[in-house]
Amino acid sequence: MEIASLYQLFRQHPVVTTDSRHCPQDSLFFALKGASFDGNTFAHAALEQGCAYAVVDNASCVDTADERIILVDNVLHTLQLLANYHRRQLGTRIIGITGTNGKTTTKELIAHVLMEKYRVLYTQGNLNNQIGVPLTLLRLTPDDEIAVVEMGANHPGDIRELVNIVEPDYGIITNVGKAHLEGFGSFEGVIRTKGELYDFLRTRQHATIFLHNDNPYLNQIAQGLRAVRYGTFSDASSKLEPFVCGEVVECAPFVHFHWRFGEGDWHDVHTHLIGAYNVDNMLAAVTIGLFFDVPADRIDKALAAYVPSNNRSQLEHTQHNHLIIDAYNANPTSMGAAINNFSAMKVAPKMVILGDMKELGAYSLDEHQSVVERLKTCDFDKIWLVGDEFARTNHTARTFHNVDEVIEALKVEGIHDYYILIKGSNGMKLSSVVPYL
Repeated sequence: MEIASLYQLFRQHPVVTTDSRHCPQDSLFFALKGASFDGNTFAHAALEQGCAYAVVDNASCVDTADERIILVDNVLHTLQLLANYHRRQLGTRIIGITGTNGKTTTKELIAHVLMEKYRVLYTQGNLNNQIGVPLTLLRLTPDDEIAVVEMGANHPGDIRELVNIVEPDYGIITNVGKAHLEGFGSFEGVIRTKGELYDFLRTRQHATIFLHNDNPYLNQIAQGLRAVRYGTFSDASSKLEPFVCGEVVECAPFVHFHWRFGEGDWHDVHTHLIGAYNVDNMLAAVTIGLFFDVPADRIDKALAAYVPSNNRSQLEHTQHNHLIIDAYNANPTSMGAAINNFSAMKVAPKMVILGDMKELGAYSLDEHQSVVERLKTCDFDKIWLVGDEFARTNHTARTFHNVDEVIEALKVEGIHDYYILIKGSNGMKLSSVVPYL
C-alpha cells in the first residue's frame, strides 16, 4: 500500500499502537518485530481486541484475505514513512533535541516553558529511538503549534536516521560526553553522531540552533549555522556574547539560579532540581522561551514549578534519609557531574551508592577507575560501589556484586540520617534500593 493511501486510513483512525495488549477501539496496529517476539503473530488478536487495521510484513503469520490486514515490505520503515508524511502534512514547527546528558530534562523544561504560551506536543518519557520518535510524530494534531522531539543515539548514523524522519526546523544539542562508547567507538564518534542534527539543519533554509556557548565541541561543529547562544559567565571574555547568561546562586540542595538577557534585568529562580549541572538545561529553556516570545515572568514561573520524575535528579525524603535519586542512566560525564555536585553540597553525613556505567566497551575499566580516583578526593562518609566493573578497579570502598546484595546489607545494617546519592546505569536497577533507605 502506498503511504498516501495508508495516511488516509490513519486520518480516519488516528491512534497507533504497537502493543497487542493495548488496542484502543478503531486504532491501527503496527506489527513490529523485537529480539524475542514477532508482532505479526499478534495481528489477528489485535483486530479482535478492537483495532481497525493491522499493518504486517510476514504473510505466513496472517490471513491476507482479511481486508483489515495491510501487508507491507517492512513494518518499522512503514511506520517511519507514515510519521514523516504526517509531519509534512501538518507543517508544525519542530525543535529537535539530542545530546549525551540532560536531553530528557531539557526537553521537559523547554516544553513546560513553551506551554505558557503555546499548544505543545513533546516526547513522552524516553521514547527517543527509531520506534518512539515516529510514534511521537503520529500524536501531532492540527492544534499543536510547536513540537519538541527528543532523539537518542547508540551508534553512528542514528541521529541522521531520526532527523530525516522528524525534519526539525530548530535544533539543540545539550552537550557531548562519554556515553555508549562501545557503540560509537570513541568520543569523537559521539561528537560526529550528535552533530548529525546540525548537518541536517544546514540543509534547511532559515534553520536555527540553540547553542551552549560554553561548550567548545559544540561551537566547533556549529560553524555556518544561525546560532542563538546561551551560557554562564565562564565565557564572559568571548567575542560571541551569549543571548542568555546565567549562573548558580546556591544548591541547598535545590538549584537557585539567576539569568538575564543581554544587559537586562536579573531574574531569580528557585527550582525543584538537584545539581548545578541543570543550570545549563534551564538556560536552554529560557533561551528558547524568549526566542518564541514567551514572557520572561512566565518562563520563571514554569521553571520554578517544574518537578522532575523518573529517577532523574530527584530529592526524596524518606523516614530515615534524604535521597538524591539519579538512577535512570549513567556515563562518565554525568557521573562526574553528579559526584562533583554532591561533594559541593553543604550537608552531612554523606553516602554514595554508585552502580556500573554500561556500554563503555574497551574504555570501561579506565573510566570506572577515573570515577574511583575522583571519589578518593571527596569527603564522603560511606562509599558503596555496585557491579562487576567497579569491582575490577583499585579501591578500598565497599563493593557489591549487584543490587540484591545491597538490599540484603541494608536490611541487616540500616542507614539513618544520611544524605545519599544514588546513581548508576538503568540496568543496575539501583532505584530498587529506595524502599530500604
